[in-house]
Amino acid sequence: MRATKLHIVTYRNDPADAEVTSHRLMARAGYIHKISAGLYVYGPLLWRTLGKIKNIVREELNGIGGQEVQLPILQDQALWEKSGRWEVYQASRTMLTTTDRRDTVFGLAPTAEEVVTDYADATVKSYKQLPLSLYQIHTKFRDEIRPRFGLMRVKEFIMKDAYSFDMDEAGLDATYEEYRKAYVRIFQRCGLEAFGVDADPGDIGGSGSMEFMVAADAGEDAILIEEGCDYAANVEKASSRVAPSPSVGEDPRAMRRESTPDIRTVAQLEGFFPEITADRMIKTVLCKAVHIDHEQPWAVLIRGDQDVNEIKLRNHTGGLAIQMLSDAEIVALTGAQPGFAGPVELPEAFKVVADDSVKGMANVLCGANETDVHLLDVNLGRDCPMPAFADVRLARVGEPGPRTGAPLIERRGIEVGHIFKLGTKYSSAMNAVFTNQNGKPQPFVMGCYGIGVSRVAAAAVEQRADSRGIVWPIPIAPFEVAIAPLKVQDAAQLGAAESIYNDLKAAGIDVLLDDRKMGAGAKLKDLELMGFSVLVVVGRGLAKDGTIEVRNRTTGDEKVPMQVADAVPAVVEMVTAGRSGLLPKG
Repeated sequence: MRATKLHIVTYRNDPADAEVTSHRLMARAGYIHKISAGLYVYGPLLWRTLGKIKNIVREELNGIGGQEVQLPILQDQALWEKSGRWEVYQASRTMLTTTDRRDTVFGLAPTAEEVVTDYADATVKSYKQLPLSLYQIHTKFRDEIRPRFGLMRVKEFIMKDAYSFDMDEAGLDATYEEYRKAYVRIFQRCGLEAFGVDADPGDIGGSGSMEFMVAADAGEDAILIEEGCDYAANVEKASSRVAPSPSVGEDPRAMRRESTPDIRTVAQLEGFFPEITADRMIKTVLCKAVHIDHEQPWAVLIRGDQDVNEIKLRNHTGGLAIQMLSDAEIVALTGAQPGFAGPVELPEAFKVVADDSVKGMANVLCGANETDVHLLDVNLGRDCPMPAFADVRLARVGEPGPRTGAPLIERRGIEVGHIFKLGTKYSSAMNAVFTNQNGKPQPFVMGCYGIGVSRVAAAAVEQRADSRGIVWPIPIAPFEVAIAPLKVQDAAQLGAAESIYNDLKAAGIDVLLDDRKMGAGAKLKDLELMGFSVLVVVGRGLAKDGTIEVRNRTTGDEKVPMQVADAVPAVVEMVTAGRSGLLPKG
């Protein structure tokens, strides 16, 4: 294509609300145009990139037996009520809704489990039709509280969502593994450094899930990685080893009360009781689990040197969210000021869970549920009921990992994909069944697999951009090669550029000829900003010694002079080598 036939608009200044590299560069390069908060126009160049990402996704999913469908964006409230998720999404306020002229309420699809489950129930009657995998690449909507970061957090976006239907858990395990491998190939083919991490399934639910992250300094997600093995987990899900408290195994002593005037925090207690370290204390964190129709107070017992992971706690309680109790709520429920809560004589209004780090602790220091008083030498099970235990602790950088014990390190990542083992969560709720080998009705065992297509593009910019602008990996660049005659009015320069352009097109290269009449410096800055992978610059060297310049921006910014006759085979070789992205060679 010729640049004079393409709608190219670039800007000198960053948008005022740009906080991350991808938002700044994609807006300046004319890839996106903001309509309102969280809503963007995708320009022609970005649409070409998104098309290439979609094609890679299609090829890989078709390769494992996926079949493409299109599911409606408008989804009837009644369908979501069958699964039990309508109230959940209304309570979290993440679903946009609308009403038709008959007052039927619809949700604008944030996801499509209900619709695809209903479709499978209507069309799959026998186990002989299984396994089945269906996918779509379509628009999704979420009512983001704070849209920001360009395409990273928006109200409307392009997503690939796939759904699998199997006879049993063994079938789901096999399908899940196929999708996991396909996701690895998809991101490698896109030219992105990505990795899978154990993750919290969130509102989708199910027995297990894995997020796929593109490594980037601007990533919103913190990933903890155990060096030397394949363990990686979102900080919301990560676990680690923690050394036992020194109090484990001590002979119990008699409980005693101590006056602690205005001593509330662990640090203050360590100063007040110099012989008692934080790992001999139990903090009692008071919060509430917010459910659709009620709120339940919880007391979380955790070692004094550890912190509560609210996502793990939310999952344990089954609530939609966890909220810390206000000072007034603490006083009303315990009768004591904040900072003095403890497990002994805790009011019955609280449900109690203790982190696994508390197991076996003896003679601990904790609050007395009385202002300015703490208890020493408390023993769980003797001085108060033995609580239920669970992993609700926040794993931290430097702690030993759960598999080999190697220290955990942190990397930042941008979530671009997520796969889930749903099991029978939706099929059972919606009575979606097939007839098994014994002639009995049986619910589908399901999986769900998402990729944020528009997010992949933004993540690629975050990972690969340099000081000059975007650097698209060759497989997803809007054009693989851009040819720039620096002085279009020069017949020799334009002729050489035209010749290279035609030969590259004939060789199957996706190429742009920048035939715009503009200054040489401005043209090169434009092309660097827009991020074309390979640049062929036809300038003064042509008249001087018959050379042009080739730059492969995906491997650095080396400027290689060469004769015009050598340019086409050299560029074809570069592009061919780059088309496989980061797939392993051989």
